[in-house]
Amino acid sequence: MPVTMRDVAALAGVSVKTVSRVVNLEPHTRPEVVRRVRAAIAELDWVPNGSARTLRTGRTGLVAVAVTELRRPHLAMLGEALVDEIGRRGLQAAVEPTHGDPARLRDLLDARGRIFDGLVLIGDPGEDLLTGLRAQHPVVLVHGGGRGTVDAVDADLVEAASLVARHLVVMGRSRPVLLGLDRGAGGVEAMRAALASAGVTEPAPAIGGVRTRADGADVVDRARRERPDLDTLVCGSDEVALGALAALARDGVAVPDDVAVIGFDDLDDGQFTTPSLTTVDPGPGRLARAAIDLLADRLSGTAPAEPRRVISPVELIRRESTLGGMS
Repeated sequence: MPVTMRDVAALAGVSVKTVSRVVNLEPHTRPEVVRRVRAAIAELDWVPNGSARTLRTGRTGLVAVAVTELRRPHLAMLGEALVDEIGRRGLQAAVEPTHGDPARLRDLLDARGRIFDGLVLIGDPGEDLLTGLRAQHPVVLVHGGGRGTVDAVDADLVEAASLVARHLVVMGRSRPVLLGLDRGAGGVEAMRAALASAGVTEPAPAIGGVRTRADGADVVDRARRERPDLDTLVCGSDEVALGALAALARDGVAVPDDVAVIGFDDLDDGQFTTPSLTTVDPGPGRLARAAIDLLADRLSGTAPAEPRRVISPVELIRRESTLGGMS
């Protein structure tokens, strides 16, 4: 039998009317009740009737997801997770690639309240585009580097760096070079601090502006020149790591015997490389749930006046072949 609102109410221990209030983003519902109802909806995988809600509330029922481009796999994965989560709430999603065009993003911001009920921005749009936005606006920034004007969700880069650093030391790796860790604000500093805490006292050289597979392949020679005793490449994305793996294979460098490689994003590609890729999983589903929870609170008027920032947990996916062992 299909799951109904009554089933959700029974699991959450509330009335059907309370479930309806939470789903319709109505104000004056206690936060702990909202959390129980949302947890019940997630557990039962119940999808509200978005059309009926739109008629009752007068909202469009449409949430925009702004992303720079969809050909970057990690952006596509996060975009898909957001679309799934928005749909699970009985809303519709409109994915809007901006291609880095500030005018396009400004148009999306200006469409709030007319075409879109709310907006999720993936990545850092720049300070100028956030000027004039206040926390009360239904805008959530994901992977934006902690800007303070609107609600935001970021992967826990400090924890990611700590997991990587501890694992490298356990594997006997102490001479890393950092590739593309400037993709996230504070990534280089977090990684160096984590390495120092783990006992690697010499600051790791960092090469920034490395984003694609081609970039990763192109900078391997430079990394080996900057640190001739290099034993690890810590990459800011799996794309960069995949490019680095290709360049190391081209140059006859044994992985992981001579150089270990670790990425970030947990792309499917990393499972099927030779050798397969150890990586950090930022949890797109967790990021999406946190982002839409923040957005729902703004739309219901239950969020505080100040901007909120959620730091989402990460997980280290250990694959034996690129780190030379398992801890």
